[in-house]
Formats: sequence, C-alpha cells, structure tokens
Amino acid sequence: MDEDATVDSPDSETIQWRRDASTSRTVRLLWSLGVGTFFAAIGIIVFWRLYDLASQAGGGSVVIALFAALAVTILAFAATSNTERRLERLARRLPVTAPSGTGLERAMDAALGTLAMVTVIGTLMAIGRVVSQRELLGGLGAGPFTGTAALLLPLALVALVLASFLRSVGTLDREKRTLFLYDPDQAIDLDVIEGVSTRRFGDATILTLEYAQPDGQYVAGPRRLVVPPNVAREVQALLERSA
Repeated sequence: MDEDATVDSPDSETIQWRRDASTSRTVRLLWSLGVGTFFAAIGIIVFWRLYDLASQAGGGSVVIALFAALAVTILAFAATSNTERRLERLARRLPVTAPSGTGLERAMDAALGTLAMVTVIGTLMAIGRVVSQRELLGGLGAGPFTGTAALLLPLALVALVLASFLRSVGTLDREKRTLFLYDPDQAIDLDVIEGVSTRRFGDATILTLEYAQPDGQYVAGPRRLVVPPNVAREVQALLERSA
C-alpha cells in the first residue's frame, strides 16, 4: 500500500494529502522505469561505442569491467542504509557536490531504473542475436526482439506521463467546501460541482467532476483529479449532503 501522507485529525476541518515519488510507490515506480529506460538506451549506445573503440586496441574487456563496476557500485549504494553518508565521504575526494535528501532518492531511483531497463533491453538484444545467428525464427531473425526493445521507449514516455498524472498535492476544506490543489495552485468550490464519478486506479481514485453551468456559462476547472480514496469518499459525502 502506498502512503499518501494524509493528515486528518478528528477535530480538523481539513484533509491534506500528497501523492508524489516520495509518498507513492506507484508514482515512484513509473517515474523510475520511465527515466531509467531513456538512460538505459543512452547507456547501451555509449557502451557499444566505447567497446568498439576499445576492442580495436585490444581493451574491450576494460570497458566491460568499468561498466560492471559501475553497476555493482550503484547496487551497493542502494543496498546500504546510510547511502547519503557514503556519498558524502566519496564527494570529499572528488570536485563534486553529493546529492542529499529528496535529490538523492530521485537519483537512486533513476540509477536503479536504469540498471533494470539495461537488463531488460540487453536481454532482448542478446536473445535476438542468438535467434538470428541460429535462424530459430526463420526469416524473422532478431526483428521481434529488437522491435520489442525499441517499443520500450514510447512506453517509457507513457510511464512518465502517468507518473505526472498520478501526482497530486492538496487540501480538502470541509468547512469551506473547497478543494485546494497545489502545483499548480487551484481552488475548486464544491458548490459548483453537480456530480462526481469515481474510478479506482490501484491505490488512488480518479475523480471525474461535472460542473454546473449557471446561465449557460462555462466554469473553468480541472475535470479529472487523482486523490487518495478517503479524500474521494469525503468529496462524495459532501456533495450528497448538499444535494
């Protein structure tokens, strides 16, 4: 289950929530794999280019060793419980500033996503090469596997769009009957909402809002919102009480 950082005390008239990569595993996974796919594609291209150049000088194994060491280092940093402290020690020896806090978490997510997608893409390419050399699929060759690997790039873009769509930060004020959204800042008066429908998407709920049109005038505002399930239930309850 994801934690949406929902704050709701018994005597409070507000419910606050936050859904982003730091509180939602769904958003975090989508963002990590989306960014990781693009980095993996770039990394594989760089690896093969360096490997080709090094092989001509008889040093192809050195490139393999360097990339393997980088992968092991990333995994070691991810597995340790004091990643930030270790990075600070390493940064003291280098002319760089080590990321910390949220920046470090996102950097590690991107690095792990990259390793995961390098494994996936590399496996597809390796299988395609074997199939092509042994002519296991007849005239198809490596096409199905390289095509699948190429398809991962648009899927990564979809994952990033979904991660952005599923992000949500805001406050529901019961007393004012208003939804306050942040990033971007918006305020939705529930009195101008005629109806609402909900659809569960994993750990989140997608609210589809129907706005009233007083005197035929269009009311501006988001038509779909992603909120935690308890916020969706509370919005529905408020609208039912005023119906």
